[in-house]
Amino acid sequence: MKVTLTAKLKLAHSPEEKAALDQVSLRYRDALNYTSGRAFDEGKLSQPAKLQKLVYEELREKFGLPSQMACNVPRSVAATYKVQRTKQKQHAARQVARVARGLKPRRYKGLDTAPKFVSRTLTYNYGRDYGFKKAGQVSVQTLEGRLLLDYHGYQKHLDFLTEGCKVGAAKLWYDKPRKQYFLLVSFEVEVPDPISTDHKNVVGVDVGQRYHAVVSDTRNNTQFFSGKETNQTKNQYVKIRKSLQRKGTRSATRRLVLLSGRERRFIADRNHQISSQILTRFPNSVIGLENLTHIRERTEGRSRAKDSPKMKAAKRRRSQWSFAEQQTFLAYKAPLRGSMTVRVDAEYTSQCCPKCGHTSKANRLNKGLMFVCENCGYECHSDLVGSRNVTLRTLLIRQDWMSTGILSASPDVSGGESKAERLKRYFELRWSPETSPDHTALAVGGGS
Repeated sequence: MKVTLTAKLKLAHSPEEKAALDQVSLRYRDALNYTSGRAFDEGKLSQPAKLQKLVYEELREKFGLPSQMACNVPRSVAATYKVQRTKQKQHAARQVARVARGLKPRRYKGLDTAPKFVSRTLTYNYGRDYGFKKAGQVSVQTLEGRLLLDYHGYQKHLDFLTEGCKVGAAKLWYDKPRKQYFLLVSFEVEVPDPISTDHKNVVGVDVGQRYHAVVSDTRNNTQFFSGKETNQTKNQYVKIRKSLQRKGTRSATRRLVLLSGRERRFIADRNHQISSQILTRFPNSVIGLENLTHIRERTEGRSRAKDSPKMKAAKRRRSQWSFAEQQTFLAYKAPLRGSMTVRVDAEYTSQCCPKCGHTSKANRLNKGLMFVCENCGYECHSDLVGSRNVTLRTLLIRQDWMSTGILSASPDVSGGESKAERLKRYFELRWSPETSPDHTALAVGGGS
């Protein structure tokens, strides 16, 4: 099993070397914008081969790019247009659902103008544009020839790079506030294939805004990750951002750029901490994650002038909810630490009673903190109920894996089983307070 990672290498460059990197990165950005405009004029062309034939000679002569970079530019632009095409199709499908609900459809605006590239980021191909030397240096291509630079980075990633792992393409990225260049190198690491007997614990993770993650396993171990302090910090950033936007001066704009990067790093750091703590607390586990694809379309509403400040703040928090990043961090870290992640259906995890299986919106009145089953009277923290339901569904996947030898890492590839059939099996699951490490108490229809 292969896991793809990215090493962030800080390049130690002198002022002269930085000037050479500035030249090639700015020229590459200009070439991207030029190619994007040509692709837009040619009917939003998204085929890299055709686009390369169209602009290759001009990129070489007009911008002075080396041959490999002149090939990478149209590939990057074509990939951007493909992404926009895909988003346009997904947007059209969502509008059909909106019309069915009696709402006015919205027009997709992503392809109204040619995509513009702002960041100073260029792509290097391993063995052609860049390569590693034995003396702990990296050789990178510029318009004036090769530069040999020292680099620093996370020691574990550096060890992987020196152990002969498969190295892929890299991106030269410029950190504008620090005036520093970094090389983002992708590489593959071999890890053992997952075996059902090696993962002796089953864990469910419920993500949210009040609690960024609530984790429980089949042995009644739980862990809550409160989002109170994080949300307070994010609200402070919002207040500062509003104040600077009202000023509108050049210095205020520069400050906004700094704050934007700082807030993004703060959120990423919080998600890194949560994912690492989960994997440390629950080792050698099958970790279930909710499949929350298109969750924003189902939960977010358009802002209205008559909305109260409280409602506006709630909508803003929903739009800034970084559940996907948190799940991504868990998914790529788990195989490196002897665990694995699978996705389960997220439907009714907050409405289904884990003890008797009764499913109703009334079980969680007004989406409060407490879950009270109107059928059996079972009471529990509402987010913990969601986590336990995810655990039960993950346990079902593990039981199928042990009995059939086939692992369904995603509900979409569950061996031909329809979603309705899966939901029916989910509702038959029962949570037992007297769980055991061998998971026999949490069988279908079992427990009390």
